Amino acid sequence: MRKRDILTPIGITLGFIMIMLAIMSKGGTAGASLFLDISSIFIVIGGLIASMLINFKMEQIKLTNKIISEAFHKNDLKLPELISLFIRLSERARREGLLALENELEEVEDPFIRKGIILAVDGIEPEVIKDIMNAEITAMEDRHYRGRTLVEKAGEYAPAWGMIGTLVGLVLMLNNLQDPTALGPSMAVALLTTLYGTVLANLVFVPMASKLETKTEEEVFIKQIIIEGVIGVQSGQNPRILEEKLSAFLPNDVKDKQEEQEDSGFVGEKINEA
Repeated sequence: MRKRDILTPIGITLGFIMIMLAIMSKGGTAGASLFLDISSIFIVIGGLIASMLINFKMEQIKLTNKIISEAFHKNDLKLPELISLFIRLSERARREGLLALENELEEVEDPFIRKGIILAVDGIEPEVIKDIMNAEITAMEDRHYRGRTLVEKAGEYAPAWGMIGTLVGLVLMLNNLQDPTALGPSMAVALLTTLYGTVLANLVFVPMASKLETKTEEEVFIKQIIIEGVIGVQSGQNPRILEEKLSAFLPNDVKDKQEEQEDSGFVGEKINEA
Protein backbone atom coordinates (compact mmCIF):
# COMPACT_ATOMS: atom_id res chain seq x y z
CA MET A 1 0.00 0.00 0.00
CA ARG A 2 1.32 3.46 -0.98
CA LYS A 3 1.23 6.42 1.37
CA ARG A 4 2.16 10.05 0.99
CA ASP A 5 5.77 10.87 1.80
CA ILE A 6 5.51 14.22 3.58
CA LEU A 7 9.29 14.69 3.81
CA THR A 8 9.62 15.69 0.14
CA PRO A 9 7.12 18.60 0.22
CA ILE A 10 8.37 19.61 3.68
CA GLY A 11 11.97 19.73 2.43
CA ILE A 12 11.13 21.75 -0.69
CA THR A 13 8.90 24.15 1.24
CA LEU A 14 11.47 24.57 4.01
CA GLY A 15 14.18 25.34 1.44
CA PHE A 16 12.11 28.08 -0.21
CA ILE A 17 11.12 29.50 3.19
CA MET A 18 14.76 29.74 4.25
CA ILE A 19 15.64 31.53 1.01
CA MET A 20 12.76 33.99 1.44
CA LEU A 21 13.67 34.64 5.08
CA ALA A 22 17.26 35.34 4.07
CA ILE A 23 16.04 37.80 1.43
CA MET A 24 13.51 39.53 3.66
CA SER A 25 15.88 39.78 6.61
CA LYS A 26 17.83 42.43 4.69
CA GLY A 27 15.28 44.15 2.50
CA GLY A 28 11.84 43.19 3.83
CA THR A 29 8.97 42.68 1.38
CA ALA A 30 10.44 45.33 -0.90
CA GLY A 31 13.68 43.35 -1.05
CA ALA A 32 11.73 40.19 -1.93
CA SER A 33 10.21 41.90 -4.97
CA LEU A 34 13.72 42.53 -6.32
CA PHE A 35 14.19 38.76 -6.69
CA LEU A 36 11.21 38.38 -9.01
CA ASP A 37 12.09 38.88 -12.66
CA ILE A 38 9.82 37.62 -15.44
CA SER A 39 12.58 37.64 -18.06
CA SER A 40 14.75 35.39 -15.90
CA ILE A 41 11.85 33.01 -15.33
CA PHE A 42 11.17 32.79 -19.07
CA ILE A 43 14.81 32.03 -19.82
CA VAL A 44 15.19 29.28 -17.19
CA ILE A 45 11.77 27.60 -17.40
CA GLY A 46 11.38 28.03 -21.15
CA GLY A 47 14.90 26.86 -21.89
CA LEU A 48 14.50 23.91 -19.54
CA ILE A 49 11.29 22.80 -21.24
CA ALA A 50 12.89 23.19 -24.67
CA SER A 51 15.89 21.07 -23.66
CA MET A 52 13.66 18.35 -22.23
CA LEU A 53 11.59 18.23 -25.43
CA ILE A 54 14.76 17.83 -27.48
CA ASN A 55 16.29 15.22 -25.19
CA PHE A 56 13.31 12.91 -24.62
CA LYS A 57 10.51 11.30 -26.57
CA MET A 58 6.97 12.57 -26.14
CA GLU A 59 6.02 9.25 -24.48
CA GLN A 60 8.58 9.95 -21.75
CA ILE A 61 7.58 13.59 -21.37
CA LYS A 62 3.97 12.53 -20.77
CA LEU A 63 5.14 10.46 -17.78
CA THR A 64 6.72 13.48 -16.04
CA ASN A 65 3.87 14.00 -13.58
CA LYS A 66 3.76 10.31 -12.72
CA ILE A 67 7.54 10.17 -12.21
CA ILE A 68 7.63 13.26 -10.01
CA SER A 69 4.65 12.02 -7.97
CA GLU A 70 6.69 8.95 -7.02
CA ALA A 71 8.96 11.23 -4.96
CA PHE A 72 5.89 12.26 -2.93
CA HIS A 73 4.80 8.69 -2.10
CA LYS A 74 6.30 5.77 -0.26
CA ASN A 75 5.63 2.05 0.02
CA ASP A 76 4.08 1.25 3.38
CA LEU A 77 5.07 -2.43 3.27
CA LYS A 78 7.04 -3.09 6.47
CA LEU A 79 9.56 -5.92 6.78
CA PRO A 80 8.16 -7.45 10.01
CA GLU A 81 4.68 -7.57 8.45
CA LEU A 82 6.14 -9.11 5.28
CA ILE A 83 7.94 -11.80 7.28
CA SER A 84 4.78 -12.53 9.28
CA LEU A 85 2.88 -12.98 6.01
CA PHE A 86 5.31 -15.59 4.71
CA ILE A 87 5.35 -17.40 8.05
CA ARG A 88 1.57 -17.66 7.86
CA LEU A 89 1.73 -18.84 4.25
CA SER A 90 4.39 -21.40 5.12
CA GLU A 91 2.37 -22.79 8.01
CA ARG A 92 -0.75 -23.15 5.87
CA ALA A 93 1.15 -24.66 2.95
CA ARG A 94 2.70 -27.32 5.23
CA ARG A 95 -0.64 -28.01 6.87
CA GLU A 96 -3.01 -27.96 3.87
CA GLY A 97 -0.76 -28.01 0.81
CA LEU A 98 0.26 -25.34 -1.71
CA LEU A 99 -3.14 -25.25 -3.38
CA ALA A 100 -4.62 -23.86 -0.15
CA LEU A 101 -2.62 -20.68 -0.70
CA GLU A 102 -5.04 -19.64 -3.45
CA ASN A 103 -7.43 -18.64 -0.69
CA GLU A 104 -4.79 -16.26 0.70
CA LEU A 105 -4.49 -14.29 -2.54
CA GLU A 106 -7.51 -12.14 -1.73
CA GLU A 107 -5.72 -10.73 1.33
CA VAL A 108 -2.46 -9.98 -0.52
CA GLU A 109 -2.34 -6.50 -2.07
CA ASP A 110 1.20 -6.50 -3.42
CA PRO A 111 1.13 -7.75 -7.06
CA PHE A 112 4.70 -9.06 -6.83
CA ILE A 113 3.82 -11.27 -3.84
CA ARG A 114 0.65 -12.43 -5.58
CA LYS A 115 2.63 -13.39 -8.67
CA GLY A 116 5.13 -15.35 -6.59
CA ILE A 117 2.37 -17.23 -4.77
CA ILE A 118 0.62 -18.07 -8.05
CA LEU A 119 3.88 -19.43 -9.49
CA ALA A 120 4.42 -21.50 -6.35
CA VAL A 121 0.86 -22.88 -6.43
CA ASP A 122 1.30 -23.78 -10.12
CA GLY A 123 4.21 -26.03 -9.12
CA ILE A 124 6.91 -24.11 -10.99
CA GLU A 125 10.47 -25.12 -10.14
CA PRO A 126 12.22 -22.85 -7.59
CA GLU A 127 14.97 -21.84 -10.00
CA VAL A 128 12.41 -20.94 -12.65
CA ILE A 129 10.45 -18.87 -10.12
CA LYS A 130 13.66 -17.03 -9.24
CA ASP A 131 14.43 -16.36 -12.88
CA ILE A 132 10.93 -15.05 -13.60
CA MET A 133 10.79 -12.80 -10.56
CA ASN A 134 14.37 -11.55 -10.98
CA ALA A 135 13.56 -10.70 -14.60
CA GLU A 136 10.66 -8.59 -13.33
CA ILE A 137 13.00 -6.82 -10.90
CA THR A 138 15.43 -6.09 -13.72
CA ALA A 139 12.61 -4.68 -15.85
CA MET A 140 11.45 -2.53 -12.93
CA GLU A 141 14.97 -1.16 -12.38
CA ASP A 142 15.19 -0.28 -16.07
CA ARG A 143 11.83 1.53 -15.99
CA HIS A 144 12.80 3.44 -12.87
CA TYR A 145 16.17 4.36 -14.35
CA ARG A 146 14.62 5.76 -17.52
CA GLY A 147 12.11 7.73 -15.49
CA ARG A 148 14.73 9.00 -13.06
CA THR A 149 16.93 10.12 -15.97
CA LEU A 150 14.28 12.67 -16.90
CA VAL A 151 14.53 14.30 -13.46
CA GLU A 152 18.34 14.06 -13.44
CA LYS A 153 18.57 15.80 -16.81
CA ALA A 154 16.29 18.57 -15.55
CA GLY A 155 18.75 19.01 -12.68
CA GLU A 156 21.59 19.33 -15.19
CA TYR A 157 19.82 21.69 -17.60
CA ALA A 158 18.37 24.13 -15.02
CA PRO A 159 21.71 25.63 -13.88
CA ALA A 160 22.98 25.58 -17.46
CA TRP A 161 20.05 27.73 -18.56
CA GLY A 162 20.71 29.94 -15.56
CA MET A 163 24.20 30.54 -16.93
CA ILE A 164 22.77 31.25 -20.39
CA GLY A 165 20.51 33.86 -18.82
CA THR A 166 23.53 35.33 -17.07
CA LEU A 167 25.33 35.68 -20.39
CA VAL A 168 22.26 37.30 -21.94
CA GLY A 169 22.09 39.78 -19.10
CA LEU A 170 25.80 40.59 -19.32
CA VAL A 171 25.56 41.20 -23.07
CA LEU A 172 22.62 43.57 -22.51
CA MET A 173 24.49 45.32 -19.75
CA LEU A 174 27.74 45.76 -21.69
CA ASN A 175 25.80 46.96 -24.73
CA ASN A 176 24.20 49.77 -22.73
CA LEU A 177 27.03 51.05 -20.58
CA GLN A 178 26.27 54.57 -21.78
CA ASP A 179 22.79 54.33 -20.23
CA PRO A 180 23.10 53.99 -16.43
CA THR A 181 19.38 53.26 -16.06
CA ALA A 182 19.72 50.03 -18.07
CA LEU A 183 22.51 48.59 -15.97
CA GLY A 184 20.30 47.59 -13.05
CA PRO A 185 17.66 45.59 -14.98
CA SER A 186 20.30 43.92 -17.15
CA MET A 187 22.34 42.92 -14.10
CA ALA A 188 19.17 41.57 -12.46
CA VAL A 189 18.56 39.27 -15.42
CA ALA A 190 22.21 38.23 -15.34
CA LEU A 191 22.16 37.24 -11.66
CA LEU A 192 18.60 36.05 -11.13
CA THR A 193 18.66 33.47 -13.91
CA THR A 194 21.65 31.81 -12.26
CA LEU A 195 19.83 31.92 -8.93
CA TYR A 196 16.64 30.41 -10.36
CA GLY A 197 18.47 27.65 -12.20
CA THR A 198 20.65 26.76 -9.21
CA VAL A 199 17.70 26.68 -6.79
CA LEU A 200 15.59 24.51 -9.10
CA ALA A 201 18.47 22.07 -9.58
CA ASN A 202 19.70 21.77 -5.98
CA LEU A 203 16.42 22.11 -4.12
CA VAL A 204 14.05 20.26 -6.45
CA PHE A 205 15.43 18.13 -9.28
CA VAL A 206 18.71 16.71 -7.93
CA PRO A 207 17.34 15.76 -4.46
CA MET A 208 14.23 14.34 -6.11
CA ALA A 209 16.31 12.18 -8.46
CA SER A 210 18.38 10.92 -5.51
CA LYS A 211 15.21 10.06 -3.61
CA LEU A 212 13.84 8.13 -6.58
CA GLU A 213 17.11 6.19 -6.77
CA THR A 214 16.90 5.36 -3.06
CA LYS A 215 13.27 4.26 -3.46
CA THR A 216 14.31 1.91 -6.28
CA GLU A 217 17.07 0.38 -4.14
CA GLU A 218 14.63 -0.13 -1.26
CA GLU A 219 12.04 -1.69 -3.59
CA VAL A 220 14.63 -4.07 -5.06
CA PHE A 221 15.67 -5.06 -1.52
CA ILE A 222 12.05 -5.78 -0.55
CA LYS A 223 11.46 -7.80 -3.70
CA GLN A 224 14.56 -9.93 -3.04
CA ILE A 225 13.13 -10.77 0.38
CA ILE A 226 9.82 -11.64 -1.26
CA ILE A 227 11.61 -14.04 -3.62
CA GLU A 228 13.30 -15.77 -0.68
CA GLY A 229 9.95 -16.02 1.08
CA VAL A 230 8.18 -17.47 -1.96
CA ILE A 231 10.93 -20.06 -2.50
CA GLY A 232 10.82 -20.97 1.18
CA VAL A 233 7.07 -21.49 1.09
CA GLN A 234 7.20 -23.39 -2.22
CA SER A 235 9.93 -25.74 -1.00
CA GLY A 236 8.08 -26.50 2.23
CA GLN A 237 10.63 -25.03 4.62
CA ASN A 238 9.91 -25.19 8.31
CA PRO A 239 8.19 -21.90 9.28
CA ARG A 240 10.67 -21.37 12.11
CA ILE A 241 13.64 -21.81 9.77
CA LEU A 242 12.03 -19.51 7.21
CA GLU A 243 11.46 -16.90 9.89
CA GLU A 244 15.12 -17.01 10.93
CA LYS A 245 16.20 -16.78 7.31
CA LEU A 246 14.03 -13.77 6.49
CA SER A 247 14.79 -12.05 9.80
CA ALA A 248 18.41 -11.79 8.68
CA PHE A 249 17.25 -8.99 6.37
CA LEU A 250 15.88 -6.90 9.26
CA PRO A 251 17.85 -3.86 10.46
CA ASN A 252 19.61 -4.30 13.80
CA ASP A 253 17.32 -1.83 15.62
CA VAL A 254 14.23 -3.77 14.51
CA LYS A 255 15.84 -7.08 15.59
CA ASP A 256 16.71 -5.64 19.00
CA LYS A 257 13.15 -4.38 19.44
CA GLN A 258 11.70 -7.77 18.54
CA GLU A 259 14.08 -9.52 20.94
CA GLU A 260 13.02 -7.17 23.73
CA GLN A 261 9.37 -7.91 23.02
CA GLU A 262 10.04 -11.66 23.00
CA ASP A 263 11.99 -11.43 26.26
CA SER A 264 9.25 -9.40 27.95
CA GLY A 265 6.66 -11.89 26.72
CA PHE A 266 8.74 -14.80 28.02
CA VAL A 267 9.08 -13.14 31.44
CA GLY A 268 5.35 -12.47 31.51
CA GLU A 269 4.61 -16.16 30.83
CA LYS A 270 6.94 -17.20 33.67
CA ILE A 271 5.19 -14.82 36.07
CA ASN A 272 1.77 -16.16 35.08
CA GLU A 273 2.96 -19.73 35.55
CA ALA A 274 4.26 -18.86 39.01
